[in-house]
Amino acid sequence: MGEAVTVHFVGAGPGAADLLTVRATRMLGAADVVLYPGTYLDPDVLSHCAPGADLVDTQGLDLDGITDRLVVAHRAGHDVVRLTSGDPSLYSALAEQTRRLDAHGVPWDVTPGVPAYAAASALVGRELTVPLVAQSVVLTRTRARSTAMPSTESLAAFAATRATLVLHLAITRVRALMEEIAPEYGGDCPVVVVHRASQPGEAVLRGTVTDIADRVEEAGFRQAAVILVGWALDPRGGGDSYLYDPARPRPGG
Repeated sequence: MGEAVTVHFVGAGPGAADLLTVRATRMLGAADVVLYPGTYLDPDVLSHCAPGADLVDTQGLDLDGITDRLVVAHRAGHDVVRLTSGDPSLYSALAEQTRRLDAHGVPWDVTPGVPAYAAASALVGRELTVPLVAQSVVLTRTRARSTAMPSTESLAAFAATRATLVLHLAITRVRALMEEIAPEYGGDCPVVVVHRASQPGEAVLRGTVTDIADRVEEAGFRQAAVILVGWALDPRGGGDSYLYDPARPRPGG
């Protein structure tokens, strides 16, 4: 049998303490050491941790510093939870961290969480895939002071699909981004910006491709915001899905 897993990457959801999964809360309650991204989480999330657990805010650590903490805790025989904001499958640096743990021979596993874009769409009460309007969702980001985007993943190429766009890590470039996608979506296409969805201080800005940048700049948002773009956000549009079509053949009919 392999070495017991002691390092657990756990999605903390969009930030609210009551939007963690049951599994996540159980793992937090059993952990000896918890590393968490303090910039993005409501501190109440840590109320699920065991009294006496070693709580480490990672906002001041680089990847090597985080890895060192995980390796040391593992070698001490401690159960470790590495919280990530949202879901570990999106922009969580999971790949970088697990490569480093593999190099140290440290076993790990992953527990999913509620992604921020799902919390944002829930807050505004909109489905991102609406029949006859948009049946695809593009989850992407843009380059500002971050890793370069692959050449095949330009925003213009995604905009050409007219799918619903979910833009992460992009709030500081919203004006330039809206100008880039306007030719495909049109200036009156709905845009919703959700700041700190599910957390204290959450805020929603509604607008269009033409005016959302003005609203964002007036609100002063600089981080922790998700931008939703697309005609699926317009409550007036769309049709009924085939699943609920009364003319669709039914089993046994």
